[in-house]
Amino acid sequence: MNEVFMEKKSREVVRGMKLSSTKKWVAASLAGVLWIMPVIGSEGLAVFGHSSTPIAAAATSNFKVSKLGEEVITSGAIMMKYKYTATRSGASASGLADVIRVDLNNPYVSLDVMTGKGGNLTTRQSTGGMAKETGAVAAVNGDYFNTGGEGAPIGGQVSSGVLVSTPSQLDGMYAFAVTKDRKPLIDEFSFEGMVTAPDGAQFEISGINKGAYSPEGGSSTYSHANAMYIYTDVWTALDRPKNSSTTPTEVLVENGVVTQISENAALPTAVPKGAYILRAHGLAARYVTAHLTVGQPVTSVYSLKSKTTQQSLDPANLQTMIGGHTILVNNGKAATFSRSTSSIGGYRARTALGYSQDGRYVYIIATEKNGNSSGMSLTELQSFMTNIGVWKGLNLDGGGSTTMVDRPLGESSATLTFNTEYGTEQRSIVNALGVYTNAPQGEVKGIKISGSTSLLVGQKATYSLKGYDTYYNPIDVAAGNPTWTSSGGSATVSAGEVTAVKPGTVTLTAKSGVASASTTLTVLGGDDLSSMSVGNATAPLTAGTTVSVPVKASTKSGATISVPDSALKWEFVGFKGVVQNGKLTVNSVDAGVTTGYAIARYDGFSTAVVLSTAAATTWEDFEKVSYPVNFTTNVPAVQGTATIVDGSAERVGSKVLSLSYDMTAGSGKMYAYAQLNGTSGKAVPALATSMSVDVMGDMSLNWLRAEFVDNSGATAYVDLAKIIDWNGWKNINIDLSGSGIKFPATLKRLYVVNVEEGQDERAKTGTVAFDNITFTMPSLSSDAGLPKGTASMSIGSKAMTVNGNKKAIDVAPIVKDGSTYVPIRYVLDAFGGNATWDQVNKKIMVLRGAKALDLTVNKKEYLLNGKRQSAEVAPIILQGRTLVPLRLVSEQLGLTVKWEQKTKTVTIES
Repeated sequence: MNEVFMEKKSREVVRGMKLSSTKKWVAASLAGVLWIMPVIGSEGLAVFGHSSTPIAAAATSNFKVSKLGEEVITSGAIMMKYKYTATRSGASASGLADVIRVDLNNPYVSLDVMTGKGGNLTTRQSTGGMAKETGAVAAVNGDYFNTGGEGAPIGGQVSSGVLVSTPSQLDGMYAFAVTKDRKPLIDEFSFEGMVTAPDGAQFEISGINKGAYSPEGGSSTYSHANAMYIYTDVWTALDRPKNSSTTPTEVLVENGVVTQISENAALPTAVPKGAYILRAHGLAARYVTAHLTVGQPVTSVYSLKSKTTQQSLDPANLQTMIGGHTILVNNGKAATFSRSTSSIGGYRARTALGYSQDGRYVYIIATEKNGNSSGMSLTELQSFMTNIGVWKGLNLDGGGSTTMVDRPLGESSATLTFNTEYGTEQRSIVNALGVYTNAPQGEVKGIKISGSTSLLVGQKATYSLKGYDTYYNPIDVAAGNPTWTSSGGSATVSAGEVTAVKPGTVTLTAKSGVASASTTLTVLGGDDLSSMSVGNATAPLTAGTTVSVPVKASTKSGATISVPDSALKWEFVGFKGVVQNGKLTVNSVDAGVTTGYAIARYDGFSTAVVLSTAAATTWEDFEKVSYPVNFTTNVPAVQGTATIVDGSAERVGSKVLSLSYDMTAGSGKMYAYAQLNGTSGKAVPALATSMSVDVMGDMSLNWLRAEFVDNSGATAYVDLAKIIDWNGWKNINIDLSGSGIKFPATLKRLYVVNVEEGQDERAKTGTVAFDNITFTMPSLSSDAGLPKGTASMSIGSKAMTVNGNKKAIDVAPIVKDGSTYVPIRYVLDAFGGNATWDQVNKKIMVLRGAKALDLTVNKKEYLLNGKRQSAEVAPIILQGRTLVPLRLVSEQLGLTVKWEQKTKTVTIES
């Protein structure tokens, strides 16, 4: 059977852990000799491309780095935060990078490679999980690995002085190591090994604990063809490995003696503790048959060698080693890439390792890509590394795998340093590099206050007091009965519980014995918010309805916070109700009302839940579909199907829309569409304020979207999930109120996107399914049942014509600075809706259909469905009357405005 595989530079998430001392049997039982020698002097490089010529690292222009601050993690390790700015295609970009600097001269700190769960390969775990399991005070994700394989690193790995996995036969793959006398080195390594039978016959060992891959520069296309590999007890999977060429012959060796031989078949057992298995194919299997016998001894000797110098390294000097990718920095300068970087290009989150010229400091580097940072290119990463003092450095696995955790001062465990490319989600990965401390208990050095740095008015929050000793170990200071005080008048504190009273800045101080600590927190006001939203923006307007209404706010600084009930005031229009413990209950509906509003207010900021008599209308459950459903794509090489099928698992007995795709033959940005009703789509007949759909995910990390065409012919794209990061069925709710879709519209297709950037991280094959699509429609009649017609007003005239009928108004429209102002009450009388006036704050709230519009006199900023926006003009007060900018208000409420210059007449249509 031919093995079919390829090197995939994909990854998942890592968590740190330290290998136990029981793993040290490997070197002894294999009689292994691990030779490693530090590269000294000029460190000349043998540079190789990946099936191509070497690729030069392009210089970056206008790249600047500034340190934002630093904090001690433990004795000998500090966390440093940097900001960088770069010019890209003439435009400025900026981002953040985090660097853990480890001082190898400090005897209390050490580095080690963590592996999966329990220190085993083929198990996988996140960086944070491994750190928690092994007690690491900081960690970063490690080596590249094949996500479709069992879970072994592509490069070599040594943990706690034990060889866990050997380097793959790939050109230009560098590794980072620290010797036991605490000297760092970065080099390419090769592996040499030999099995010797009792009769003296020998056979070459190709590697230890390796998955199947395609070697480079050798005679074989397949790593395991005619080859012998060793698998130790850290390889827990029964597949050793899968897709590994011909049927193997396996030999179990315990205490240096052959105890089992399985010819032409794998041993049906995991590797026993302290033993190892020789897995042989082809010529190697013939060697086993001819020379090895149960009950006889066998020796296995192996070594590592520097590809750069061809010199050996003493195994007793090596503490840890982790494989990486291309070299990035050499002799303090950007190096020529040793491998092709085309598959890992773009501006991404990135992970790297390096060390200083004197060998004292190791730099563990992670660049962020999230809402606060734009990511880095590899050439920018090189510039960053040379800026901060890296003398020699290499690239580790990056992109969505980039994950760093660290232990804040006074805390007992490491936490996520920054959000990954996928938020707080940490991928499960093969290995990670951990930072450990063996510092003894010291004297109290300091205390710090832990808790939120921002609160909302009325919110209560508990703050804790953390202490640390002279070695920066966490210590308990709660027993000292600390005292708490606050200043500034915006909050009160009692025994660590803070209550926010009014917007402003608060200095919170705690004292324990002779030590004291202070922190500054901000009580946010409405002016500090950019938006506020309710988890359910729509609900049925029916007595007895209960719906969850969690409220979240986004600050102008970009933070997202949950707004507690205590900070909100609720108003109800069109019904009587109550909000308790985050749930809205409709007690009764006012006579004749078809649309109601639950308005959440916070310090002048507002958002609303729209309730209607025809909410959550089932649109498609796929039980009796009468229109065609087709598979289409933007890339001819992409294959797939879109069909209505019988549901499985919890969908047994129902029909679902299944979308399967295979993008392996495609390239670039690829789409897999489930096209509804040919090219026409299926109609969404009326104004929809939200959409709900059940989706069966495939954990592909692809992007899931819906495509609408509205009644103006415009295409609107709606994100169902930026990342498909779940398996099985999940309900998704989408707020459409700010989508700009002009209803009636059609839902043209549902589809999966595999974007080009970081494509190696996402699955190119998979199946998703859809069921129970519903739309919340304020009314099944067009435009939510609001009045249709035409109204006109002339500048300076106290009269208004509505659908041909003339009526008096008590204030005339005016033109001021080129803008037309009208009394909003008369527009709402003609086209539906209502307005309320807040005399104290000079605010007008306009409610019409699914729109809630907040305006403030003399302010150009306004709120539309809880989102802060800006207009060219502001409402004014004239002769005791409030006038609003007609075009702003009418267009935001879905009305059309026309201006006749000759007659100075405004015509409004709905």
